[in-house]
Amino acid sequence: MKTTTRPKLRLITVKLPELYVEGIDELVKIGRYRNRSEVIRVAIRDLLRKELWFREE
Repeated sequence: MKTTTRPKLRLITVKLPELYVEGIDELVKIGRYRNRSEVIRVAIRDLLRKELWFREE
C-alpha cells in the first residue's frame, strides 16, 4: 500500500474583491471544488506553473 504525505499547509490572510469571492463560492456551489481553500490553492498552483516553474527561457 502506497502512502503519500501531504505538504504542510500554512494559513495566510488574503483580501479579495467581492466579485472574486462570489466566483469562488459559485465554483464550490456547483461542486467543481470542495471549498474555497481548494479553489485558491489550484489557482495559485496553476499561476506558479505558468509564471515560475515552467516558463520558457
